[in-house]
Amino acid sequence: MQSGFININKPAGLSSAAVVSKVKRAAKISCGHMGTLDPMAGGVLPVALGNAARLFSYLIDKEKVYRAEFRFGLSTDTLDSTGALLREGGRVPSEAEIRAALPALTGNIEQMPPAYSAKSVNGVRAYKLARQGVSVELKPKTVRVLTFELVQRTGEDRFEFLIRCGGGTYIRSLARDLAESLGTCAVMSALVREKSGYFTLENSIGLDELENWNAHLIPPDSVFDLPSLDYDGRDAEKMKNGLSLPFSGKDGQYKLYFDDEFYGIAEAKEGRVRAKTKVCG
Repeated sequence: MQSGFININKPAGLSSAAVVSKVKRAAKISCGHMGTLDPMAGGVLPVALGNAARLFSYLIDKEKVYRAEFRFGLSTDTLDSTGALLREGGRVPSEAEIRAALPALTGNIEQMPPAYSAKSVNGVRAYKLARQGVSVELKPKTVRVLTFELVQRTGEDRFEFLIRCGGGTYIRSLARDLAESLGTCAVMSALVREKSGYFTLENSIGLDELENWNAHLIPPDSVFDLPSLDYDGRDAEKMKNGLSLPFSGKDGQYKLYFDDEFYGIAEAKEGRVRAKTKVCG
């Protein structure tokens, strides 16, 4: 079975699950996406094929880049323009006020996830509970916002932002928190993810290119940075069978190759190294 990634430029208006279904039908291989994009959002949606999904835990902390539009003066239950209106007529701040407020939302900050989110609450997605009218109690979490820049004013009450952040950051929550710091309210009115680690808009493909999906399959070992180890012969066979080998290098994780072919992830610890995660072979 082939393993690798296809980087889809998800169109706005389509769910991430629907995109995965289209990839699965084209490739006829089990698939899963990395980092849900809301249906209203577009942009980079990496889809793992086959055993490449086993690498997601090595990719979740990668830097992400978003281009977002916030609309000030109203609020909704979903924190974006698709939700039920809760308030309108709020003040629209000036560009100068917005720029002055952005540094407080940069760095490691405490953020409350939206009630309509994919966060798990007792094994159930928060958005499913919210849709049922169930009160959802979520806890704030620390997220990392590297840069939060005002790009331009796009309308009477709309502004465009460029945001670089770590995984798990909710852009809708940034819209809410920025507005609250300015004594008003806001929703996210548009969102495009431009980058997620290795995956960018430049190396993405549209859904209309899936007919030739094999030509766009990204090798699994190319999407993350780790030092490499390569074994052959008896040593390779021992590691494939779950045995560890003596190791004089540093403790940590390594890309593991057998006879120059990528196998998966190896872990070195206390002078021994063993295969940890099998991807290929």
